[in-house]
Amino acid sequence: MAGALMKNLSGLIALLVVLALAPFASAQSPPAQAAPIDEAHAAGSQPDDPGPLVADLSPRVKRHDILKVMRKVADWQLQEAEGKYNIQWTYAALYDGFLAASKATGDPRYRDRVLQVAEQNQWSLGPRSGHADDEAVGLTYLAFYADKHDPQMLAPTRDGMNAVLARPDDPENLLWWWCDALYMAAPVLAQLSAATRDPRYINFMDHEWTLTAAALYDPAEHLYYRDKRFLAMREPNGRRVFWSRGNGWVLASLALVIQRLPPDSLLRAKYVALYRSMAKRIATLQPTDGLWRASLLDPDAYPAPEISGTAFFTYAIGWGINNHILDREQYLPVVTRAWRGMLSHVYASGRLGNIQHIGAEPGKFKPSSSYVYGVGAFLMAGSELCHLGK
Repeated sequence: MAGALMKNLSGLIALLVVLALAPFASAQSPPAQAAPIDEAHAAGSQPDDPGPLVADLSPRVKRHDILKVMRKVADWQLQEAEGKYNIQWTYAALYDGFLAASKATGDPRYRDRVLQVAEQNQWSLGPRSGHADDEAVGLTYLAFYADKHDPQMLAPTRDGMNAVLARPDDPENLLWWWCDALYMAAPVLAQLSAATRDPRYINFMDHEWTLTAAALYDPAEHLYYRDKRFLAMREPNGRRVFWSRGNGWVLASLALVIQRLPPDSLLRAKYVALYRSMAKRIATLQPTDGLWRASLLDPDAYPAPEISGTAFFTYAIGWGINNHILDREQYLPVVTRAWRGMLSHVYASGRLGNIQHIGAEPGKFKPSSSYVYGVGAFLMAGSELCHLGK
């Protein structure tokens, strides 16, 4: 009898120990890994039947009219992206646009959804240390940090960039070997310097930009090659290959970087001069319908209007007008034509079409082609034009 009682008591004690330790065992277990994200599928699509184009948008560059189309496009994208939100470079550009849209419209839903993504990912950068594509989302995090000053919003980006700064310098092995990287990483470093008051980040940004420019910038054309592969390539018309979206990334990055430089920065004149020379060149290449093609110097080879490059150009030039860096009389017609042209590719659902799919060079696509980075650029452009249209 006593033996049976002791056996039962021992079993009960063992059960209690297991139950007591269960929370600790769970806490020490590695978190479940999220399923890998198909970058191209998550970023957008090109359906055969996207439905009709919208018929009730005004092309006027007036705040009320601009906000109407911004809400339409942002609302569609907000819902379309559900189940696909991530911290890849494609979405980082969308988040730049969503934050701009919330600020312009006063609607917090876009900003709140971005905040959810940041919190779900614990404010982490992508997994590839030193790869600019995986650093782009840092600008989103730093935007929230500027409002809240919560250290957890800053720490992962700061730590990630500290690791990049510690990388041995190798001019023969460029850190930013493709021009898109100038958008993905340079504004993050500029904002990190502003957030921490540490000049190391902006100085590192200038160093790396200078190396990339030496390799990819054509001073005669005032444009950037996408990467070194294109230095010897030619379009069907014999002209050099300059990709619209690639140069859109660069011009938009210049606007983002300049606005984060201290007013007395010795770097300011350098970047303003580069920005002005690129903006002037790009404006001269604008087709009569306002929409740049995928190839800047051979538009006939890619006759479809390309919205992502156009939207980044519109954002950057609009910013320059608003900040008195570009002449309003000269450049206002450029952004007005571009905005009017982009509106002709908005569908009744709110889908924004004619955005070239993920790639590294001029390409062809369906009219329905819609990708998140192009939507982000469109919302950024609208937010700047709102100031022009007050």
